[in-house]
Amino acid sequence: MQHITGISRQQMRFSSLEDSISPDNQVRFIDAFVEYIDLSKLDFALKTLKTEGRPSFNSKVFLKIYLYGYLNGVRSGRDLEKECLRNMEMQWLLEDIRPNYHSISDFRKDNPIALKKLFKLFVSFLKDADLIGCETIAIDGTKSRAHNSKKANFNQNKIDKHLAYIETKTQEYLNTLEENNVQSIYQL
Repeated sequence: MQHITGISRQQMRFSSLEDSISPDNQVRFIDAFVEYIDLSKLDFALKTLKTEGRPSFNSKVFLKIYLYGYLNGVRSGRDLEKECLRNMEMQWLLEDIRPNYHSISDFRKDNPIALKKLFKLFVSFLKDADLIGCETIAIDGTKSRAHNSKKANFNQNKIDKHLAYIETKTQEYLNTLEENNVQSIYQL
C-alpha cells in the first residue's frame, strides 16, 4: 500500500516569513499595537545608541516577545528564547531577530513597572476594541443564583479591590518569570 510521502529535506524552496503567517494571526495585532505605542509615555528605559561595540536591540522587540508570551502562556526567558528560535510566528513578529534569554530577562528586570503599565494598557485596549469581553461566566447546573446577592453587586470599593487583585496577579506573573529564570540558570 502506498503511503503519503513528504518532500525531500534537501529540496530548495522559495518563501518568505510573510507567506507563513495568515492575515488574521494574532501576531499581526501584537506587531501593530507595539509599533503604535509611545514607549516614553510608559516609562520604559530606552537604550541610547553607542558608537562602539555591538548595537543594542530595539525595546519594541522585547515588548513583542513579552506580549506574545503573555498571550500564549510562555513565562520564562529561556522558553521565550526557544520560541524565538523555533516558532514561525515569533520569527515573523521579530523579523527573525533572535535575542538570547539573558537579554530578554534583563529587559524585564530593567522595566518592571513599565511592563505592568503595558500589560494593563494592552488588556484595556483589547476590552475597548471589543476583542475580549472581560466577562467570566461559570454555571454549575445544580447551583445557579437567580437573585442579586452581595457577590453580584459592584460598588467602587469592590471595583478598587478587583483592580488591586489584577495588580497583584500581574506582579505574581512577573515574579514567576523571575523565578523561572533563576531556576533555569541552576538547571544548567
